[in-house]
Amino acid sequence: MNKIFKIAVLALLFNSQSFFAQEAQTTSEQEITFKKSDVETQKLIKENHKKLDDKIQKLKKEQKDLESKKKDLDKSESNLKSTKEKISKLELANQKIENKITTTSVSDEEIQKQKIKTKENEIAIQKLKLIQITQEKELEKALSAM
Repeated sequence: MNKIFKIAVLALLFNSQSFFAQEAQTTSEQEITFKKSDVETQKLIKENHKKLDDKIQKLKKEQKDLESKKKDLDKSESNLKSTKEKISKLELANQKIENKITTTSVSDEEIQKQKIKTKENEIAIQKLKLIQITQEKELEKALSAM
């Protein structure tokens, strides 16, 4: 019986050593797997950061382009408005000259000077209208670029 007890204890001892060795091996395999997973995770994180950085750069470039287009649009609108105001002022000046000619008695020489001034204003108005057409096209182009 003593021999059987010793054999049983010895068998139990070998079994437990085998179990601990197997457990140690399993733990080291888990650590290796964990390290591999950690490396893979870090690699994926770096890739995702790079993709995000690329997208941020692309969006910044698009924002600069839009800001530039908006600036061009504002400039076109401003130029067109200025031209329209100049045309209005010249037309108003011509009306005043015409009224002055018809309502006051002035010499023929003064009338001729006023008519020349009116014709000069008309030429300036025509030039401004051509500029206005060009500016309207530029404005349409700026609007379509947006």
